Amino acid sequence: MKKLISIATLIILVAVIFTGCTSEEPQNTKEPIQDQTNEEISLPTVDRAGNEIKVPEEINKIITMAPSIAETLIALDFGDKIIAADTQSTDIEGLSKNIEYFDLMTPDIEKLIELKPDVVFASTMSIVEGNDPFKPLKDLGICVIYIPSSNSIEAIYEDTIFIADVMQVHEKGQKIVDDMQAKIDEFKEKSASIENKKTVYFEIAAAPYMYSFGKGVFLNEMIEIIGAENALGNQESWIAVSEETILAANPDVIITNVNYVENPTDEILSRNGWENITAIKKKQVYYVDNMASSLPNQNIIIALEQMAKAIYPDVY
Repeated sequence: MKKLISIATLIILVAVIFTGCTSEEPQNTKEPIQDQTNEEISLPTVDRAGNEIKVPEEINKIITMAPSIAETLIALDFGDKIIAADTQSTDIEGLSKNIEYFDLMTPDIEKLIELKPDVVFASTMSIVEGNDPFKPLKDLGICVIYIPSSNSIEAIYEDTIFIADVMQVHEKGQKIVDDMQAKIDEFKEKSASIENKKTVYFEIAAAPYMYSFGKGVFLNEMIEIIGAENALGNQESWIAVSEETILAANPDVIITNVNYVENPTDEILSRNGWENITAIKKKQVYYVDNMASSLPNQNIIIALEQMAKAIYPDVY
């Protein structure tokens, strides 16, 4: 898939610009109802952005306006209930072939209303300068649930449980989280024996407009989990990167998830002036799955495995 810019990377860059919404679940956010087995369950009353919501007790028609949310709903076995999604989700496996797609920044509200969804999941990146494109839906009484793009693995866990609770399948959400935690613990156990940690530069946007990250990002946590160090770990959050910065950092390994240029690893290996960087000299430049490494959901484990095997093939 070749596009002007990776759709998953675009999500990150947009999230950087419009960051500021909390992804911590507020307290007292659930109300009890009875499920089909007469067991008491709780529906969230506040979304992940802190907005009050009234979740329908029965959900059969879902619109999802963020690929990370779509993938989580599919993992929870609700792909068949998704009747529409954002245009950045077109390549996600598990979505029905004939669903409609909408721009997540400027959706066609009239068409969304015609679909009569029970619930709409959206990312806060759709809100620009306080303008909520989904307000007309909320005014009509449609449940719109916002989930900010999470920057930590713990927040990803919380997002997963939250979505599962909305869909009244808490145990399925907990199982996904438990499996993630178990896998991460395996990596931590192996990485504990690594003494000489390699430094890693992870590129999410290619030259000349390079982008990466420092602390406070789930990808930084992933680098540390596998026993390496972020070459830009002295900086914060998502950052624009200069060539001078990378030359000075001299990383041992370079990872890229750029998928909008031909042969991204070859492009990095052939950059003028980079020939003395350790990763270039030793040809330690690797590609990892773009979607798995960009979207904050359960699929980060796929990227974690790819990163681990690339950086420490003898360990993993």
